[in-house]
Amino acid sequence: MISINPYLNFMGNTEEAMNFYQSIFGVEFATFQRFNESPGFERMPKQDQEKIMHASLPMGKHNNLMATDTLESMGQTLTAGNNFYICVNTESEAETDKLFNGLTAGGKIEMPLNKTFWGAYCGMCRDKFGIQWMINFDLKQPVK
Repeated sequence: MISINPYLNFMGNTEEAMNFYQSIFGVEFATFQRFNESPGFERMPKQDQEKIMHASLPMGKHNNLMATDTLESMGQTLTAGNNFYICVNTESEAETDKLFNGLTAGGKIEMPLNKTFWGAYCGMCRDKFGIQWMINFDLKQPVK
């Protein structure tokens, strides 16, 4: 396992929140991507296209504070308790499969494991205790 990172969900104010955190921690964004930078964005409501799909703020040597906007147009809702994921970055597809399969036992798959357009092998789930997980292997990372 490479790292475990908090992944925050906001209701349309991710940009404001992450800029606030950036001003406190004094680091530059590693990633700041809007929904209009993703495939199929033109099918999204105009008001959602400028919202934040993924922001990543480095926090030390191996960790990031990450965030996204929750979109009602995609059937997403935000309530206290579901506004974050624990994001586990793995070292292989096999490790990703093992962790994802373990965490989904008795839980619910929210996004099946698949190779994504952003270059990762990733899946999202809620375990049997209600904790939300994002298991991610960066397909572009160097092979060890």
